[in-house]
Amino acid sequence: MTRLLILCSLAATLATATARHPNILIIVSDDHGYADAGFQGSKVAVTPNLDALAKSGITCTSGYVTYPVCSPSRAGLLTGRYQARFGHDNNPVYDPLDNKEGLPLTETILPQFLKRAGYHTGWIGKWHLGSAPAFVPWARGFDESFGFIGGGHRFTNWLPDERQYSLPLIRDGKPTTDVPPHLTLALGNAAAAFIRSHKDHPWMLYLPFNAPHTPHEPSPDRLEKFSHVPNPQRRKYLAQLSLLDDTIGLVTSALADSNQRDHTLTFFFSDNGGHTPSGSDNSPLRATKGTLYEGGVRVPFLVSWPAKLPAGKLYHHSVSSLDVLPSALAAADIPMPTDRKFDGVNLIPHLAGEVSTPPHTHLTWRMHGKQSLAIRSDNWKLIRSGNTPPELYDLASDSSESKDVAAQNTDVVTRLSATLDSWNRELIDPVFPGSSVKNEDWGPGGANQRNRPKPKRSSPKPPDANPSTAPN
Repeated sequence: MTRLLILCSLAATLATATARHPNILIIVSDDHGYADAGFQGSKVAVTPNLDALAKSGITCTSGYVTYPVCSPSRAGLLTGRYQARFGHDNNPVYDPLDNKEGLPLTETILPQFLKRAGYHTGWIGKWHLGSAPAFVPWARGFDESFGFIGGGHRFTNWLPDERQYSLPLIRDGKPTTDVPPHLTLALGNAAAAFIRSHKDHPWMLYLPFNAPHTPHEPSPDRLEKFSHVPNPQRRKYLAQLSLLDDTIGLVTSALADSNQRDHTLTFFFSDNGGHTPSGSDNSPLRATKGTLYEGGVRVPFLVSWPAKLPAGKLYHHSVSSLDVLPSALAAADIPMPTDRKFDGVNLIPHLAGEVSTPPHTHLTWRMHGKQSLAIRSDNWKLIRSGNTPPELYDLASDSSESKDVAAQNTDVVTRLSATLDSWNRELIDPVFPGSSVKNEDWGPGGANQRNRPKPKRSSPKPPDANPSTAPN
């Protein structure tokens, strides 16, 4: 009898383990060039850990994000909705006193859904979705948080002050005095610790790095590894990317060491295309971050779930960061909400080979208000900008978008334009302007501003809130 009870108990334990919902891990790089990974064919970018992740799962060769710059892209990812549906078209200015510039509170984001279903949720890395107390991660469904709230940060040797790239890091809603030897490594160590400490129950970790975005601050010894690269800016970029890959290795090792690898659904992609003046390579794609050409919105894109998905597979149909939310909810057996329109789809049946049709009939983009629009349908890509004639490219034969074939395919232009116009009518105007002011250190968009160009109040301090009283 005792033996029977033991066997029944073991069977129940095994059944529970088998039925456990998967962990959800979302790793996002920043300004990562399309060509800059070994699994993308690069012989220069050194990414053995990302290559191993690709071998464990599926490389999506036509993986897209919803916008060619940071914050709107992240808004689309976390909501599963085109961010223009709720007017998040611009990068918010860092200002903890501004209750308008941020991901609208009318939107429910992925960790809020998963937390309600019993997941333990974490954010580690870059936020850039609003800095007022209502917008910050610990107010939006994350149980644990560590990183920086603005649009960028130095990696090493900063003196904490009120400039955004030197602000104190935030841990669980409170500023810290930590200045780690390198921020990328600190984020990776925090992520590995999170994974190991929550191995007994399902978790979701959103891990958006700010590498390999500028300012490139690799160590001298790592920079020396790329001394054969003649362009000094690209040399620094590749060194920064190499450290990012090592750090991702810490994260994937934590999964393996704690026996969580098989039941973890992992996504990896960049927030937008590489910024080629900063050293990235988007070959063979056209243009760069900040444009609607392929180089701005098509990114390295991996999906791995060893218990469910095949290993070492290439998937060529178009997929999107919009698909993360519905895929994660489906994996967690959470029904999709019906109170609003979602634009992503559950990718898992498609990637598993259970569904042969493409996940999307088309993907669409809008930027600069309604001045620039684009659509991809099958292998056709239509781009419209202002009053200039529409451009049409056949990506099957011309992924570099070098030959405009609009004049030869007027019927395709008409059809895609009608679809694009119909979608555009569903959208609202941008709800906040962001900033076009160039700051004193690193590029456009106000990323390192003390405050707005003509502040009406003193420079704000880093956001602070009591996580126990913040709404979820």
